[in-house]
Amino acid sequence: YAWDANEEYLFKAMVAFAMRTYSNKSTTQISDVLLCNVTDRVSFWFVVTDSSKNVTTVPGSEVEAAIRMNRNRINSAFLLNDKTLQFLKITSTLSPPVEPSTPVWLIVFGVVLCLIVAGIVFLVVAGIQQRKKKNKESAERENLEEKGEVTVAVENGIPCETLDLKAGHINGVFAADDERFTSL
Repeated sequence: YAWDANEEYLFKAMVAFAMRTYSNKSTTQISDVLLCNVTDRVSFWFVVTDSSKNVTTVPGSEVEAAIRMNRNRINSAFLLNDKTLQFLKITSTLSPPVEPSTPVWLIVFGVVLCLIVAGIVFLVVAGIQQRKKKNKESAERENLEEKGEVTVAVENGIPCETLDLKAGHINGVFAADDERFTSL
């Protein structure tokens, strides 16, 4: 942060403004705010004097109360906040962090537990539906076999036609046209 004579003047003006609004008297001037021990890191202490009483200092409690009352305007003038512009011995105006009524670990535990229960319920329902579907298919197959209509064998989950071993079966791929009628 570039701290120069203009920034110093603005700070003095803001403190003088805070003192004027706090005490409701217009006797505090910019020249009544004295900065001491200014460092490169923008660290200093200041004193507010009362020129109407021949250079006596204003009590620290009044200065603290005036700054506390106008802290928001001082922060806004420098485009800073309570974390970046710190007044020692003056409590910040930040609100305390919000504490949830329920611990975070309990919320996470509840969400994970709900997901596990939902997964188990899904697996159970899917298994019941699959078993009903298999039972229905096997019952239909038994009904067709009893009627003697079509017998379908299922191997590896794929329905296959069964061969009629008594009548035989010719594989046309291996039989050539001219060899069909030759005797053995």
